[in-house]
Amino acid sequence: MTEHTLKPETSTSTDLLTKTIRLEALKLGFTKVGFSQIDQIKQNSGLDSWLHQGYQGEMHWMEKTAEKRQNPNLVLEQACSIISLGMNYYVPVKHSENPMNGKISRYAWGGDYHQVLKKRLSQLANWIKETIPSCQGLFYSDTGPVMDKIWAHKAGVGWIGKHSNLISRDQGSWLFLGEILLDVPLSYDEESNNFCGTCCKCIKACPTGAIVAPYVVDSRLCISYLTIELRGVIPLDLRPLIGNRIFGCDDCQDVCPWNRFAQPTLESSFYPSEGNHVPKLTKLIQMTKNEFNQHFRFSPVKRCGYSGFLRNVAVALGNSKDPSAIPYLETSLVHRESLVRIHTAWALGNIGGTKAKSILTQTSYLETDPLVRREIQWALDVITSKFTGTLGEICKQLPLY
Repeated sequence: MTEHTLKPETSTSTDLLTKTIRLEALKLGFTKVGFSQIDQIKQNSGLDSWLHQGYQGEMHWMEKTAEKRQNPNLVLEQACSIISLGMNYYVPVKHSENPMNGKISRYAWGGDYHQVLKKRLSQLANWIKETIPSCQGLFYSDTGPVMDKIWAHKAGVGWIGKHSNLISRDQGSWLFLGEILLDVPLSYDEESNNFCGTCCKCIKACPTGAIVAPYVVDSRLCISYLTIELRGVIPLDLRPLIGNRIFGCDDCQDVCPWNRFAQPTLESSFYPSEGNHVPKLTKLIQMTKNEFNQHFRFSPVKRCGYSGFLRNVAVALGNSKDPSAIPYLETSLVHRESLVRIHTAWALGNIGGTKAKSILTQTSYLETDPLVRREIQWALDVITSKFTGTLGEICKQLPLY
């Protein structure tokens, strides 16, 4: 046993070990550290009810790993402690309000946080292993079957807000979370109190009404889900509500009063990469697959995939209602991916005008995919006013995907 080795046999040594782990985590760049004792959280997680309502949408892995998520001992059998870690990613820059610029969620402006946290978690886990060679542990950063927000709440890192994100009193909600499961007893922190009070700003700010009740988010309505996790067609009635958001949405966090306490991150990797903060939609819609893979190779944006990304960009261009976007949409209307063509047709219909009508009419003679043809016809009907009423009413007349 080296001079750095601690063996937690007494409360004093356990307190000392906990303190040294906390200090080491802070040295590695984590801005929040908390410790909680493992128990089953099935009764209080709300996960079963959430899944029963179908709020997970197409995220089927949530169902497959539900038992593990509610019982960490199914992940690491002998685990008795969880170290919850937060890393501030706040950058004091606002989103562009120009409708011809896309909005990428703040967390994806810079490098892939999974890689940043994975490296630091690995360093901390290795340090603990050197300190206690006999210990066993696992670490995750949004990558394993662990309910990170619930454990962070139990560890005193923060509380879960009505928007379902974790909020810290001194750092707000701009936090990436990771955790280490250990089979070593530690000194545990007190669970955080909830300081949301009567505030409902996040609920009112949600563009699609996805926060269906305080602390409950219907993913199927959430713009982050629609632009990232959903692999298929975005429901017709939700497209106008997406605006120019092309990857995720920050609205519920932007209005949270606790984020006035957020301080700029010291992690340079989280600052915007070139072209990610105010990306031009007309440039993005022209991206080839190789260009997409190259530009976003170190970015969380790659998660939505190439065709999903162009789908999102096409919707944003349609919502701009700017006729200058039509020549770019004309090109993407013959894209090899039908998913892109579907949303491009909608975008042209939403912009409208003689030019858009002409392009849609010509393409309708050549298009063979029935879903794309249906979307083109809808767009032509909108332009020629064959349907009556508002766009929202028109949407209701076409079967949703």
